[in-house]
Amino acid sequence: SKDLKGAMELLIEQKRQKLSTVEKLDEHMDFASQLIFAQNRGDLTAENVNQCVLEMMIAAPDTLSVTLFFMLILIAEHPTVEEEMMREIETVVGKQDLHS
Repeated sequence: SKDLKGAMELLIEQKRQKLSTVEKLDEHMDFASQLIFAQNRGDLTAENVNQCVLEMMIAAPDTLSVTLFFMLILIAEHPTVEEEMMREIETVVGKQDLHS
């Protein structure tokens, strides 16, 4: 837990440094950036920012897997939608192999 917290603090500091050097902020305004700016304004503490980012990193795999599971069930229950999705994939990707 201590190692994870330290790694998270390092990532946030790297993000903070990157934000200080960018020319156009609007291209880099993600949720972590919003948290950092909230800390700069005094709305959040450094601990608040660290905790929010840590919770996003830990929760994301669970929520993503549940979302994908239900998405796959819905696709399986609606074969016409599945066929339409496959046609669109073939149109965009063509016959090349898909890679992750």
